[in-house]
Formats: sequence, structure tokens, C-alpha cells
Amino acid sequence: HGPGCSVAQVPVAEGKSVQQTVEMLTRKLEVLGAEKQGTFCVDCETYHTAASTISSQGQTGKLMYVMHNSEYPLSCFALFENGPCLIADANFDILMVKLKGFFQNAKANKIESRGTRYQYCDFLVKVGTVTMGPSARGISVEVEYCPCVIANDCWNLLMEFMQSFMGNHTPGIPSVFGTKHDSIYSPADTMVQYMELFNKIRKQQQVPVAGIR
Repeated sequence: HGPGCSVAQVPVAEGKSVQQTVEMLTRKLEVLGAEKQGTFCVDCETYHTAASTISSQGQTGKLMYVMHNSEYPLSCFALFENGPCLIADANFDILMVKLKGFFQNAKANKIESRGTRYQYCDFLVKVGTVTMGPSARGISVEVEYCPCVIANDCWNLLMEFMQSFMGNHTPGIPSVFGTKHDSIYSPADTMVQYMELFNKIRKQQQVPVAGIR
């Protein structure tokens, strides 16, 4: 099992780039006394069932996301939108290649978040730049309260800490917490939060924006 954890998107500061906003956030963490603890990466590839390419685009239920998280290097996560999250070993990627008659990789949709890990007291914070293809599309912040395994017990503590460096961009309670109640938080819950964040960022990109590089 893993600790209680929140994954949130932070908007780009007005007049700043993604990179400058990430720097502002990490500077705030460093001022608080957080220490760098290496880097992290979470990636997500989208697969759709081969048959759904023929039918209408509305069939999002046919999507499957295959995800990796550098915190769990031996695992591969397969998630269905609104559905279960399967935790498999790293060989799952090879299996997906073999299943290409059934699941096709929408390569253009590969999305990932990379950045620096920070330790602050009992908190682990990961500030990531979310990229799709060559361009930075957003910012993710993951905060874990390490000693806690019952998600709802630590939410107030998490909130209080996040407010100290995220201010009014502190997120509300993640939906996975609502469904967990008093059950144990697991790595799959973190991956579901990343999947939701990535999908939100993907949808934001579908709105054409003129004049922004």
C-alpha cells in the first residue's frame, strides 16, 4: 500500500511560461526547507480497441491507458476510463505489442509528467512539467503524506501543507478519496489521479489557441 496522496494541476501563472511557473513553485518549496530527492516521471499511452476506429468517436469507453511511474519501476498500470486499474509487471508493454490486432496505440496521445522530487518533513512533493509531443502543456503537483495509509485521515494535513506553497490553487479532495472512505490507499489510486489530470490537460488542448507558442 502507499500513503495518502493528491495529484493536482496548477495553472500557469499569468504572464509566465510553464517552466517559469514550475520554478516559482519549486522555489517556494525550497524556501520552506524542502530538499531535492532526485527526479520522477509518470507516462501514459492511450490505446483504443481496433474496432472502435471504425465506429463513432463517441465511444470513449473503448480507451485503455497504459501507464508507468518511476516510483514503481517494476510495475505497469493498465487503466480503463471509469473502470478498473490493473497492476501488471513491466512485461505488460511487450504483451500490448502482441495485442495490436485488438488494441491500437494512439501514439500522438502519449503524455508524460517529469520533474523533481522534494522531501519536506513527512511529505514527498513532485512538481512536474506535463508534455505532449515536443511541447509543455501544463504542470502537475503530487503531494504524499508518507506516514498515513488511510487516505481520509490525512486529507486535512495534506491541504494545510499544500496551501503553504500552492496558495489558492490548492485542489479539493480527489474523487478517489471519496470512494475509499476508510480503506487503504494504493499506488493505483495515484495513477487514477494522474490519468484524470492528463485527460483534463488533453481536453484543454483541443480548444484552438491563437498566438501562443
